[in-house]
Parts: sequence; C-alpha cells; structure tokens
Amino acid sequence: MTTELRRLRNYIGGEFKDAADGRTTEVVNPATGEVYATAPLSGQADVDAAMAAAAAAFPGWRDTTPAERQKALLKIADAFEARADELVAAESENTGKPLGLTASEELPPMVDQIRFFAGAARLLEGRSAGEYMEGMTSIIRREPVGVCAQVAPWNYPMMMAVWKFAPAIAAGNTVVLKPSDTTPASTVLMAEIIDSVLPKGVFNVICGDRETGKAMVEHPTPAMASITGSVRAGMQVAESASKDVKRVHLELGGKAPVVVFEDADIAKAVEDIAVAGYFNAGQDCTAATRVLVHESIHDEFVAALAKAAADTKTGQPDDEDVLYGPLNNPNQLKQVAGFVERLPAHAKVEAGGHQVGEKGYFYAPTVVSGLKQDDEIIQNEVFGPVITVQSFANEGQALEYANGVEFALASSVWTKDHGRAMRMSKNLDFGCVWINTHIPLVAEMPHGGFKKSGYGKDLSAYGFEDYTRIKHVMTSLDG
Repeated sequence: MTTELRRLRNYIGGEFKDAADGRTTEVVNPATGEVYATAPLSGQADVDAAMAAAAAAFPGWRDTTPAERQKALLKIADAFEARADELVAAESENTGKPLGLTASEELPPMVDQIRFFAGAARLLEGRSAGEYMEGMTSIIRREPVGVCAQVAPWNYPMMMAVWKFAPAIAAGNTVVLKPSDTTPASTVLMAEIIDSVLPKGVFNVICGDRETGKAMVEHPTPAMASITGSVRAGMQVAESASKDVKRVHLELGGKAPVVVFEDADIAKAVEDIAVAGYFNAGQDCTAATRVLVHESIHDEFVAALAKAAADTKTGQPDDEDVLYGPLNNPNQLKQVAGFVERLPAHAKVEAGGHQVGEKGYFYAPTVVSGLKQDDEIIQNEVFGPVITVQSFANEGQALEYANGVEFALASSVWTKDHGRAMRMSKNLDFGCVWINTHIPLVAEMPHGGFKKSGYGKDLSAYGFEDYTRIKHVMTSLDG
C-alpha cells in the first residue's frame, strides 16, 4: 500500500493552480528523508501569470487607506493564531523542527510581527509641508514601490515569509512570493488562510527552484526584488536586478562573533550561547557559532561548552526533549559534515562532529577548538550545529578577529565592564550587537547587516520604509 502524496499548488490571482506545464518537484520531510508532497515547478508562464495578477491588483491596493490595510493585516494575524496548530504541523513537516518549540518560539513572534506592521501602516508619512522657495510649497509623499518579487529561504519558511509580505502589503504594495523548493508547504497554507482576507492578486505564491526565482527577479514587472538566502544567491539577484535598475533588498549570510571577556558570567554565557548556536540546528544567519574567548578563561569555557553540547539533544519533531531537529536537506548535511572532515591538524573536536541516526539529516551538537583566524571553518558560514572557539589576548585582538570576516550581520559581547561593552558595540562592524545575550529579536528593532551580509532592513519602521519610495511635490502658491 502506498500513501498518496499531498499536492501543493501555486496561488495566483486568488486561485490555486498547478504549474502551467504540469511539472512538479518532490518535497521531502528532512526528519525522515521521505517524500510527503509534490509542489509545482513553476516556469516562465507561471511567473508571467503571477506578475500580471499582482500588477492588476496594485492600483486598487495602493489606493486603500492605511486603516483598511491595517484591518486586513490584523485579520491575517488573528487567522494565523486561530490555525496555529495547522501552521506548526506544516512547518514541522517542512523542516523537521520540534513541534513544541515551533509553536512557542516561532508562531507567536510571527503573529506579533504582522500586528506590528499593521500598526506601521497607519504611520506612513513624510516630512511636514513647507516653503523652501518663495511662493512655493513643498510636500513629501511616501508611496508604495509597486509589485514586489520576494524569495524566502528554507531555514525559517513561515517567519521569513512574514518578514517579506507583511511590510510590503502594509505599505500598499502587491507581492509575488516564492518559498524554497524544499519548504513550500507552510507558505502554501498561509496563502489558503490569507485567501479570505486580501483582494485577489495582492498576495501570490509560486513554488519552484532557482530558475523560478531567477525568472521572477528578471521579470520586467516588479519594482523591487527581496531575497533572504546565500551570498551567492544575493549576488546573482543584484546582478539580474541591475539590468533594469530594480530596487534590491538582500538579507544574506552571517558569521556572528561571540566575544567572551574574562569577567563574563561563564555559566550564563555557555548556557545562552549553546542555545543560540544550536537552535534550529544552527541554520540561522545570526547563530552564535563563532566564539572568541579571552585566553585566561579559554580552557574552562571550552570544557563547559563541550558539556553543554553533550547535554543538548537533537531528534524527531514530537520529542519534547530536543532543542533542534535535522538539517534541511542532504546537501546541507554534506556541507556541514565536510567542514568538520576538512578541519586542519591544529583543530580539535571537543564534542560531536558526526551524523546522528540513519534516518533523516541529523547532525550532533559540535564544538571545535584550537582554530586560527584564516581557517576555512572560521571564514565561511557552516550553517549547522557547529560552534567554533578561538582565544584572544586583549580587546584589540578580539575586535580584529571579530571583524576579520566578510560577513557583518550580527554579533555579541559578554562582559560586566560597561565601558568595554560600549567600545565594542561601537567598533564591531555588524548590523546588530547584543550585550550579554545573543539572538533575541523584536518587531520594533531592525534586522540586517553590512558587507557580504547584504543591505536593507527587515522588521521595524526601517524595514517598512524599505518598501516605499519618496516623491517631492512642489506647488505654486499663486494658483
């Protein structure tokens, strides 16, 4: 007896549709390694249809009042909350994430973020009018940019979808959103829920692979392309978008330094860093995976962190004792294992360093010490449950090591010295600096990096403004 696979479909112009040419891809549950659904492998015809639907819906949605957009987003938030169990189940099947942690740590922030942008819709304003030339009044209008092509990643499929569509729709734009080809299920369910709230064409979802995303970015209709993904993908998007001067919003890779000074509370630092490094199997651009420890406490810290890793559990989604589930796909498992297999002779695996189980894509919580600044595993994003540890002699060296990578998304500093914390936060070249904590996010504060971590902000009023354009209107006072 064979189990019938679930059939996911695109959502275009308010209707659920297969790919125009009927092509599909298989969707695998990473906790089991088994296929559980098929999704459309969308081509140019599907992209054309979605862009046409979004373009047709844009004038009407642009002209809605902020109050109307707020009301719609609040309805979406309420609907997500009401169907939380379904969304959590879909996300867990998508990703293999623990059900309990997904319900407690991901769904509530998502709903809160939608409600934040619902409120932001009422604050879409420019500077006050004024006379800057005799006989003339100048006015600033802040307007939606138009149709937005958005590509979400596989590490947080639901939450990253929210980070994309909520500010765009709040600002009066329309959206064509593509989930990752490995994690489309929860986004398609979102479309089903949103269907009863938004006018047809305001929100569209098309499933597909890299070629689908490329076709979206290169399409002449969108005024803006937004992607959360790898540096390579971001560079390709920026290059493609440059051909017709589209706006680009990029949230790319990270290599967060976690700088632990000799006066830090070691027990608290180890506990918090282990959670921030291993949560979601380390598949987080802000994960606490590159630890820099003062040489005077290095050995004590490494021993404590290795014990924390040994006490951390990975496993199936319904196991309430696990902190994280599998890596997303076999290629990601191979990538993470490859970093550990290629470690230089001077490195030491203090904990983990191996696959867990024969079913699914699980990797043990890992700690690696003895590393040098130019080692591959220090310079490149592992995107897995691997925490590296380096030692430093003084504040200057800590800062040199911390900033000595091509990424610049997030960082943290652990010290009781307020002046030191302020100096480090000033000089760390990262879009976010946490002090004596690592990874908390709130809707009111911006998330985004510098250098090869991309540009543009998610969340906050800054993220909202990214989906608007500014127009100057000058009028003569003589009539």
